[in-house]
Amino acid sequence: MTIDDVRATAERWLEAEPDDDIRDELQALIDGDPAELAERFADRLQFGTAGLRAAVGAGPLRMNRLVVQQAAAGLAQYLLDTDPLAHRRGVVIGFDARRKSDLFASDTARVMAAAGIPTRLFDQRVATPVLAWSITHLDAAAGVVVTASHNPPADNGYKVYLGDGAQIVPPHDVGISARIAAVDPTSVLMAAADDSLISSVGDDLVDAYLAAIPAVRRRPDVPGVPVAYTAMHGVGGDTLVRAFEAAGLEPPHVVAEQFEPDGTFPTVSFPNPEEPGAMDLLMQVARDVGAHVAIANDPDADRLGAAIPQPDGSWRRLGGDEIGWLFADYLLALDSGADRLVVTTLVSSALLGKMAAHHGVQSTETFTGFKWIARAVLDRPELRFVLGYEQALGYLVAQRPLDKDGISAAVLFAEIAAVAAADGRTLQQWLDDIAARYGRHVLADAAVRMSPVEAAAKVAALRADPPALIGGRGVVAVEEYPEADLLRFELEGGVRVQIRPSGTEPKVKLYGEAVDEDPTPFVAALAELLG
Repeated sequence: MTIDDVRATAERWLEAEPDDDIRDELQALIDGDPAELAERFADRLQFGTAGLRAAVGAGPLRMNRLVVQQAAAGLAQYLLDTDPLAHRRGVVIGFDARRKSDLFASDTARVMAAAGIPTRLFDQRVATPVLAWSITHLDAAAGVVVTASHNPPADNGYKVYLGDGAQIVPPHDVGISARIAAVDPTSVLMAAADDSLISSVGDDLVDAYLAAIPAVRRRPDVPGVPVAYTAMHGVGGDTLVRAFEAAGLEPPHVVAEQFEPDGTFPTVSFPNPEEPGAMDLLMQVARDVGAHVAIANDPDADRLGAAIPQPDGSWRRLGGDEIGWLFADYLLALDSGADRLVVTTLVSSALLGKMAAHHGVQSTETFTGFKWIARAVLDRPELRFVLGYEQALGYLVAQRPLDKDGISAAVLFAEIAAVAAADGRTLQQWLDDIAARYGRHVLADAAVRMSPVEAAAKVAALRADPPALIGGRGVVAVEEYPEADLLRFELEGGVRVQIRPSGTEPKVKLYGEAVDEDPTPFVAALAELLG
């Protein structure tokens, strides 16, 4: 487009934009540097299996009401094209505490109603697992939650589930994206906010979700132990506290400064339990109250972080795989057999497969992303699902929702801490015992920043001409997973290193695992091969 074309498009967006703050931002872009305006309108946010996610701002490459209305219109058309009962089953819509989340959710409901699709719109901020759980509970055609999960404060996002209760996978993402592309974002048809096709839901669905929580416990006879908890300024706090009560656990000791929803995240620079420092306030509360375990949700409560006390009185944040190992060791001892299934991802630890084999349980690895774990469960209906997890703090320990659930996982992890105490051991001693039985699995990861194009090219070059040595250790096998854009190298001595371009950030991600040795040098050596 010429700059005149860009300016004309921006003027149409300005005329259609309903929010004063975004209008002011867009007007400043129009009045300012033409190159900056052209860059903002050079493309549009691409809808993928993770939906949409970007900073809130003006133009088609940011999250704003016009972008959301366009996405909702495309989704509505896709549902009408693919589900003959969509106009009866409807869509359930939730939102978190981030900037404009409530407006994005309301606009989605109004677009759906204009298309003749009934919607159930939450009248309160809701944790993502509750929204995901509600889809199959209501037999809805789809679910939408407006959230950017653990992204930086400036971001917002738009996550879509279809009627099976799982996040979308190909080809649905392509189909929805194509219909979004056919919609003019400046002229989307919207019903009135009080349209008869828009109904309000809230406490009824939260209560129904909580009524299912006690079934998560395997040993309800074991009394609870002191637990520290942070909601990390997210929307899961009240629901988690009520979940503990429903499950017969004593109330957790909460981090008061982080309990109320606040989309600005004033006490953390990055609201992700994986980030260094994000759980510092939590661990201080845990020390103060003598907790046996400290647990954290991310802002939309679909992830679970944890920290445990050490013999010297300090606290240590657990890696995502360590939490998964504790879940697996506990659950597989209670529920094993050849008709059971556990699922993890390619970049998570190989230890889950060893545990499953020991207990005679079937296991499988999937592509990165919890949507693939859900797909593995749906594709094996003849098996009884036990556990699904990914190393990025995502855990599923119940039959529903078919997505990671940091609330039900927190309940079960609190029970695991209680069972450990009843057995006279700490969670660290439990992890040490797992290492004694299966070998001490040591994990390492790294990232090398580069453009997405360069990242893809570097990984492709390694795939075309794989090295014979990595870190002085011979490469004994090379496995390709093209659907995940992942390359795995098995080295002498049982070391495993993996590499893939990030799907969401400008970087290459590297993962290493070894038994009874540190894989960090091999991860570093693989990074050096990127040049």
